[in-house]
Amino acid sequence: MSEYTLRYFSCFAAALLFAPLLPGIINKVKAFFAGRHGPRLTQLYSDLGKLMKKECVISQTSGGIIRFAPPVLLMTTVMAAAMLPAGMTASPLGFTGDVLLFCYLLGMGRVMSILAALDTGSSFQGMGASREALFSALAEAALFAVLAFLAIFSDSLSLGGMLCGTGLDSWLDFTPMALAVLAMFLILLAENCRVPFDDPETHLELTMIHEAMILDYAGADLAVILYSSSLKLWIFAGFITSMLLPPDLFPVWAEIALSFAGIILCAVITGIVESAMARYRFLKVPPLLIAAAVMPLLAILFVFFFDGGVK
Repeated sequence: MSEYTLRYFSCFAAALLFAPLLPGIINKVKAFFAGRHGPRLTQLYSDLGKLMKKECVISQTSGGIIRFAPPVLLMTTVMAAAMLPAGMTASPLGFTGDVLLFCYLLGMGRVMSILAALDTGSSFQGMGASREALFSALAEAALFAVLAFLAIFSDSLSLGGMLCGTGLDSWLDFTPMALAVLAMFLILLAENCRVPFDDPETHLELTMIHEAMILDYAGADLAVILYSSSLKLWIFAGFITSMLLPPDLFPVWAEIALSFAGIILCAVITGIVESAMARYRFLKVPPLLIAAAVMPLLAILFVFFFDGGVK
């Protein structure tokens, strides 16, 4: 195994191991602004350990989809994470056009979650699945717009080329990249059910989206879903960090340290956002996601008209 491949898989293994820390960081930041001590940073590890020891309970009205949703969600999330650069090192599994596979892996996990929520036969979970389908469709459009900008900006159709081959050559590159990063951060909040799109701590029937979809899960199935959610948060935070860090500017160890620090910073900023604002009303969520889709389109126009076209 080459040094390049070893470095990537070491960083990827670290991502799988430390992903449950991100929800703990967010909760610590929220507790700090609320003047509370808050749960431990490793609280999710403890919760996962307890859930793995408990029995899974499946509703008798289920047709069986609910049994397959957690492992499929975990598999697709891990595979999507494996497509992304780790520690500013492009994935050896990458190829031209792998960006489409990345999106479809995330989409497959979402579809299985929605089908499993409908499979329970609960109108309450069906309501959550309906909202999830609407908001995720808008977020997906914004994600494809960001990927289109990165493809034009980097002149590449692979995730490695998009995220590890982009650099800010002049001050003109800053404005379109800032628009794309802001759009990607909004996508992070939407895809991970964070404020202002959703509130992972709410237990009100009329406001729950993601939490409503997983009410029937228990034991190891719930542990798998919670871990997959934390890994998905790591994926989007890592995506944003890779967009911002310039390539080949620092030593290898510094690039790895900065990439992990950037992911932690994304979690801290997410906690600050959730502390500073409340969850939006449902009618205000679609316009915000549409704005997230428009920003990378404006970035594309900026590149063409002010930066002389593609690189």
